[in-house]
Amino acid sequence: MKTQRVLRAPGGISLRLDVRAVTVVVLLLLAALTAAVALIGTGDYPIPAGDVLKTLLGNGSAGQEFIVRELRLPRVLVGLLVGASLGLGGALFQAVTRNPLGSPDVLGLGQGATAGALTVIVLFSGSAAQVTLGALVGGLATGLALYLLAWKRGVHGYRLVLVGVGVSAVVTAVNGYLLTVSDIVDAARAVVWMTGSLDGRDWDQVWPLLGLCAVLVPLVLAGARGLRMMEMGDDVANALGVRVERVRALLLAAVLLTATATAAAGPVAFVALTAPQLARRLTLPRCLKGAGGSPVPGPNLLPSLCMGATLLVTADWAAQRAFGAGRLPVGVVTGVLGGAYLLWLLVSERRAGRI
Repeated sequence: MKTQRVLRAPGGISLRLDVRAVTVVVLLLLAALTAAVALIGTGDYPIPAGDVLKTLLGNGSAGQEFIVRELRLPRVLVGLLVGASLGLGGALFQAVTRNPLGSPDVLGLGQGATAGALTVIVLFSGSAAQVTLGALVGGLATGLALYLLAWKRGVHGYRLVLVGVGVSAVVTAVNGYLLTVSDIVDAARAVVWMTGSLDGRDWDQVWPLLGLCAVLVPLVLAGARGLRMMEMGDDVANALGVRVERVRALLLAAVLLTATATAAAGPVAFVALTAPQLARRLTLPRCLKGAGGSPVPGPNLLPSLCMGATLLVTADWAAQRAFGAGRLPVGVVTGVLGGAYLLWLLVSERRAGRI
């Protein structure tokens, strides 16, 4: 069965279309929208899916309009945008490092954003907006430090991972210190933020995320071809005309996406790690899988974006529905599922002889 199609347009323009990847993207979008509608209808005042759709189209009652548009829709949109940003950012890091563990969770970007937020909470007792700004600054500063420390006539993927593990350990120690010197009220507030949650999110978090994604997503997708060439090694990519360091500069977009997502929802664990890997396994035919059943390299940026959005809204729905009256922050659910996936990934890599 052919998985590639070539579309030709007048003027000699042609476009290669991966049918399997397009199918996966469409199915993931449908799953994300279905989970979003179910999540909007979930709460102390449940709303059937049909009424949710009617309300979104402007045909709901006054009460439903308020609940859906003002209370629940912003939360769901933040979830979709945060998940998409983390999925795309994780795919970029894994493509550049050529390592399935090269994600923002492992490289310390989430911990850096947490350090910025804790600094504002513990030292300045800042407002919610100031905590968000602190997390953004902390994530960007950590990303810049990571890039500079890993630079040596370029940024090698293996060196980036090693530096990231070290940076993550240092920043985690800083976060522990900040918690120990804080009073009980600030410490409790900090722990809630560190868990990762979509509770209380409103339109103030939606617009910055939406604007950033509108700018960065097309820019990143335009660099997909260069990323795919780099999977064959820097020398081969250079021989094919790819400007390797210019493509690696897309890591700055990954840092921005990850830091902004963390600032909006807290350090939601493992979405950036698992979404790109799950997307690869869905988009690549079995005949193209490598040894041990793991997928061959490839950025799969758009499927990773859609997978991240689907994972996060589905996890948030499960956090609200699967535990009865006790609702969990979404970061708890993604942490449990992502930790189990990480253990499985390590075992499969070990069996394949790669670690």
